[in-house]
Amino acid sequence: MAFYHDLKKYKKNPNPDYPKKASWISSRLLTLRHDLYNNIKRDRQPNSLIIGSWNIRAFDNGVLRMDESYHYIAEIIDHFDICAIQEVKGDLDPLRRLVKLLGPSWDFFVSDVSIHKGGNNERMAFVFNKNKVRFRNLIGEIVLPKETLIAGEQVARSPFFASFQAGWFKFSLCSAHIIYGNDLKIRAAEIKSVASILVKRAKTEDQVHIFLGDMNIEKKDDEVMQALKDSKLTTPDFGPTNMGGNRWFDQMAFTAKGKAGNKTRLLRHGTFDWRHSVFGPHPKEETPELTAEDIANGKSRLTKEELLKHYENIVIKIREEHGKAPYADWSKSYKNWTTYEMSDHLPIWMELEIDYSDDYLRRFL
Repeated sequence: MAFYHDLKKYKKNPNPDYPKKASWISSRLLTLRHDLYNNIKRDRQPNSLIIGSWNIRAFDNGVLRMDESYHYIAEIIDHFDICAIQEVKGDLDPLRRLVKLLGPSWDFFVSDVSIHKGGNNERMAFVFNKNKVRFRNLIGEIVLPKETLIAGEQVARSPFFASFQAGWFKFSLCSAHIIYGNDLKIRAAEIKSVASILVKRAKTEDQVHIFLGDMNIEKKDDEVMQALKDSKLTTPDFGPTNMGGNRWFDQMAFTAKGKAGNKTRLLRHGTFDWRHSVFGPHPKEETPELTAEDIANGKSRLTKEELLKHYENIVIKIREEHGKAPYADWSKSYKNWTTYEMSDHLPIWMELEIDYSDDYLRRFL
């Protein structure tokens, strides 16, 4: 469970520029927990594994996120057992702060900064709950064989992989942030090259390989998505994951054949739209209703006007501290500002079965 002890600090040492900070964060966390329960936790099956993937925009670069944003991000990730994070920047203190909020049962691995052309000085990370997932002492980056190089070069941001085990389920995660640009053929080529390596490894390795991350797929039927679907990996449909709801950026796909056999039983999968709970603005027609009891217990849905009013002076003070001018048009800038507090991507997740003991016992009948 994510830690909330910092709330006492906010209350004990109030910030004059942010009145009732602890109360505001608590209400938003209660609403967020309500939505996470209904979206992910309520229907979770026993003996399962939930894997998440999230491109957390420029984590954390430039004007640092507010305290509350760390709480919200931690709360979401805490509903996964393991999560691949893309766009981690050079300074690891923000990631350490996030893991500290997740609690002592969580740990992380992180790649080196990518200095390759198109790498954008990014890292990739795996954060995982040690009570649910065990690291199997294998970690590294995918290096393409000469015959699969893209225009004679390696992938711009080297895919980051590690092996884990949960229950009977042995698996590797390969996290990728596919290059962005106008040439869709290069994006498709990167996906095809990495996926082919994972499919080949699955033939000889007793583990399921899961390819996940920000694939920078524009449309559900473009050539980049087709490269993933043609890779012999099983590819669930997560739908759009950008804020505009029209880009299929983030994906997970997994090997279903090979030495490990057909051990990847997909139970559920989906995205989580945090805008219904924190920061907004959320699409009203898609927002889950709150009951009178929910509202009496501190949960609330806020209008864009309420959010704009609450954050305007707070953001002005933050920007002043960093030598930046206030936004010229706060109402128009608000949506983009929220993507630097949370992300311009929605997190995706899938739930897998990990208890194969019945199958094992039947082998001896």
